Amino acid sequence: MGPIKVFITEDESIVREGLRDMIPWAQYGFAFVGDAPDGEMALPLIRKLKPDVLITDIKMPFMDGLALSGIVSREFPDTKIIILSGYSDFEYARQAIKLNVDQYLLKPITKAAMIQALEQTRRKIEEEDEQKGFLRRYEQEFKKFERFSRRAFFEKLVEGSMPVQEIYEEAEKLHLDLDADGYNLVLFTLRSASDTEYSETAAEVQESLLDGFLRYPDFLLFRCGLLSYALLIKSDREALNAMTERSVEIIRQRCEAEPSLTWAVAVGTPTYRLSGLPRCYAEASHVLAYRHILPERHIFTTDMLRVEHEGDPAADLESLELGKIDPTLIRGFVQNGTVEETEAFAQEYLENLGGAVHSVMLRHYLMVSARLNAELVLQSLGCELEEYRRRVPPAELNLQAEGLKDYLTGVLRPALELRDEAAQRQNGDIVQDALRYIDENYADGNISLNSVAQAINISANYLSAMFSQKMGVSFVEYLTQKRMARARQLLRQTGKRSGEIAAEVGYRDPRYFSFVFKKTQGCTPKAYRAGGQEREG
Repeated sequence: MGPIKVFITEDESIVREGLRDMIPWAQYGFAFVGDAPDGEMALPLIRKLKPDVLITDIKMPFMDGLALSGIVSREFPDTKIIILSGYSDFEYARQAIKLNVDQYLLKPITKAAMIQALEQTRRKIEEEDEQKGFLRRYEQEFKKFERFSRRAFFEKLVEGSMPVQEIYEEAEKLHLDLDADGYNLVLFTLRSASDTEYSETAAEVQESLLDGFLRYPDFLLFRCGLLSYALLIKSDREALNAMTERSVEIIRQRCEAEPSLTWAVAVGTPTYRLSGLPRCYAEASHVLAYRHILPERHIFTTDMLRVEHEGDPAADLESLELGKIDPTLIRGFVQNGTVEETEAFAQEYLENLGGAVHSVMLRHYLMVSARLNAELVLQSLGCELEEYRRRVPPAELNLQAEGLKDYLTGVLRPALELRDEAAQRQNGDIVQDALRYIDENYADGNISLNSVAQAINISANYLSAMFSQKMGVSFVEYLTQKRMARARQLLRQTGKRSGEIAAEVGYRDPRYFSFVFKKTQGCTPKAYRAGGQEREG
């Protein structure tokens, strides 16, 4: 924190110059930045200099100190105001109190009295700055891995199940500002070679992207799938496309720097109503499914795909590129796709084949290949093949091209459902391992989602998704609840000082511990120990 800037407004030049010259400003952490003989002349200077402290006489020509204080307190609410007055009338003091003036000093002002007032003001500014810093830190910790309630809100938002009025009401509860002229959605997913094993590279890239987007108020980040995120972009009409391109470029630059990562981005079409977001999301999700068809590409837009289809004439069997029926596309989708993407994948997979789907021989091949490759993936995951075979539709030798998409969807969807059921059983064990590690190490000030993920050898992204899905709260929320529960116990059952308790529950800074305690429990640690408010965090 730099020097605290001070501005003086006083119509008596002897008093004004005396204050300016008799205080060793730098010695006490202040910087004198200017003065004026009345409020009218002071106001434009104050607007330009933005002082931290205003010292003003109460009785001046043109604009008095109370009028000036009223304007300054409205325009610069963080500026501290010290009123000087030669009048002891209570009415002036009462008005000053209404204006949230910090100190009211009677003339004549001694050097010692002014220094004492300044030091008190400096301590107040420092305490407020510290609290603001704590608040920024607290909000950053909780935003980094989204609150479960934010994810639930986003899911309802893109489902189209909430009236617009309810959207605004729910957003206000979550402190989300949705006011804008236009909106767009960018979906992105990134993973290492293994979706589940811990990867330092993937964890670093993900964390840098999340931290980066959280710094932009026009980007609202949500988790929208197990390993996917949605970036809701809000802006005025003129800047919306530029903001969208900027977000894609941020992802591209960060992910391209790490060749070991698999990543994809899908861009929706702008909408100028909140009620248009479900369509925008459905479109972006559909486009994102193309990452399974064109794994060598990373960025997908509706315009790009439209051009591709227009430029690709219907193919016959002889001209069909073998890469378009590569069985690894099916296996890759069964391994990494989502149930929601199944129909879109089937449609795009077949559209990519063009007119070749009218070949009976190719249709027979696709029916056999899709089922065989789905079974190969399920077998590698230890899934029960008999259960899978009971769920898939029977093959039809006379199946027409029009019915191929439904058949392909019917083969792939149960494979993904069985894969997810197996993963859920495994994920229960993963979350239990994470909970055990947190229970044993929550007092470690270095514990984080990444350190827990590394300890149990699981992807940080995967653990974050599984943890919030299983526990109904994010990792950071659970860790904080765990620490606060132990802190409450120590406050009531021991005589340990607050600083000792802070260290014992994982906070290196006792003051930040007190801030978090009050934020989550509704009272200070001292008040809680004395029998104050009790509220579960």
